[in-house]
Amino acid sequence: MQDEKQNTGLKIAVLATNPELYSNQRILEAGEERGHQMMFLNIKHCYMRLDTTKPEVHYRGGKVLSELDAVIPRIRPSATFYGCALVRQFEAMGVYVLNRASAITQSRDKLYSSQLMIKNSLDMPITGFANSPLDTSDLIEMVGGAPLIVKLLEGAQGRGVVLAETKKAAESVINAFKSLNANLLVQEFIKDAQGTDLRCFVIDGKVVAVIQRRAAPGEFRANIHQGGEASVVKITQDERKIAVKAAKVLDLKVAGVDIIRSRRGPLLLEVNSSPGLEGIEDATGKDIATMMITAVEKGLNWKRELSAGTDNMVNIT
Repeated sequence: MQDEKQNTGLKIAVLATNPELYSNQRILEAGEERGHQMMFLNIKHCYMRLDTTKPEVHYRGGKVLSELDAVIPRIRPSATFYGCALVRQFEAMGVYVLNRASAITQSRDKLYSSQLMIKNSLDMPITGFANSPLDTSDLIEMVGGAPLIVKLLEGAQGRGVVLAETKKAAESVINAFKSLNANLLVQEFIKDAQGTDLRCFVIDGKVVAVIQRRAAPGEFRANIHQGGEASVVKITQDERKIAVKAAKVLDLKVAGVDIIRSRRGPLLLEVNSSPGLEGIEDATGKDIATMMITAVEKGLNWKRELSAGTDNMVNIT
């Protein structure tokens, strides 16, 4: 932990690719309101100097990012490799990061993260993985047969997720993906959930907000980006414990943990290391962005000066 910083705002960067995205804008605004100097760093415009004694990150035009106190990574799946390389570089420079590169990387690998969850006794829908299409038939039976879910190992916001309603459809989808050399999981379809799931927003080991997401008519994915609707819901202690433990297992300070309710109890679906703020803030009325900023303050042992100004926004995009 860095030395306690008082009376001056922190220099905090949001590391992402789209400065106009609701979540990124909200974090920038929340940091500014807390008296911090905020900046948006486009992943595509950053480049690195790898050096034992003086590691650096440079920004478009040759600007050296040498005075940052903290970075909040908001890395989309397509930018995982380079985005996490940048986060590791900031870590090497002694910059506080809200989610570490190692945590983001393992959260993005659906197979590895599922193995970690099961190892830590977190119940999930039965899941299968195979490398060869020759094993397709047994793979389907392994998870209880059709209907079943087929998931690409890398995907987000419901993309790369297919519901196969019959065994023939499942075989066709799996073999089609395999012919493209795509890695995929097959997963038990939980009918009891009836197109709903719970999104638990976890910050610093606490569930700070929860919504229930309901799939749009004719759709099985409850993601807001796929047209799902969000509503406020109360969760059980067991569901809360699952959300907190899942984030802890992946070492994520900030996480969106998705859970479904079934006859055999709550089941963990997956964990998102860059969860969106819009749906959950709109539905709950909670200021999640400010909670993320206060998590940074806590990590740096920073105390707010009440008279701090709010004109601290820097945009170098």
